[in-house]
Amino acid sequence: MGKNFSAIVAGVGSERGLGAALAKHFAGKGLHVFLVGRTQAKLEKVHGLIENAGGSATPVAADLTIEEDVRRLFELVRSRDASLDIAAYNVGNNIAAPFLETEPGTFSTLWRQNCLGAFLFSQEALRLMLEQGKGTVFFTGATASLRARPPFTAFASAKAGLRALAQGLAREFGSQGIHVVHTIIDGVINGDYARDKFLEYVKAKGEAGLLEPEAIAETYWAVHEQHPSAWTHELDLRPFKEPF
Repeated sequence: MGKNFSAIVAGVGSERGLGAALAKHFAGKGLHVFLVGRTQAKLEKVHGLIENAGGSATPVAADLTIEEDVRRLFELVRSRDASLDIAAYNVGNNIAAPFLETEPGTFSTLWRQNCLGAFLFSQEALRLMLEQGKGTVFFTGATASLRARPPFTAFASAKAGLRALAQGLAREFGSQGIHVVHTIIDGVINGDYARDKFLEYVKAKGEAGLLEPEAIAETYWAVHEQHPSAWTHELDLRPFKEPF
């Protein structure tokens, strides 16, 4: 697409994770990608992979639950003087906690990461996209966006809030040319996190039993390219083996 097009991927962690896969895919399509995460070393690894493949990216260490960090990010984006075609909010942590053992701090942390950060991020992204009259905003949801199951009630509360935010933005800004998309990741992503935390579960799922990050990224891009007469607001993605 050329140097005048850009994307932001918020929530870039390990090089084998959804954030990194989205960033690499968008860069492969010719967009300059702003890589946003809290760990500079991880961002630098993904940055290196993109540049080695001939792409272009800028790593930005930031905590998107902090207003000053969000403003600093978008000042960098605007300074590039390129259109912002995609803004993907892929931030979100999950903490298992039975309800009566859930501390207020845990509940607040999950809400801030999954919901408040999305609010701050999308406000700035939408201001820029409205000036352009176009753009796609992605929010990565989860099974918990639709139904709460213990011991993840606090996480589900935050993800449900994220989904409601996405719905409101789609209805408010769709007619102004902004495509707002909420994706429900209904299953486990085949990334470093799953392999580090529950390797036996990963093995038990077998071939194509987990969501491949690159396959999800391909779907994000396909949705981004949709004609405005047939936009998708919400879609769910799951392995063919996954019960639902």
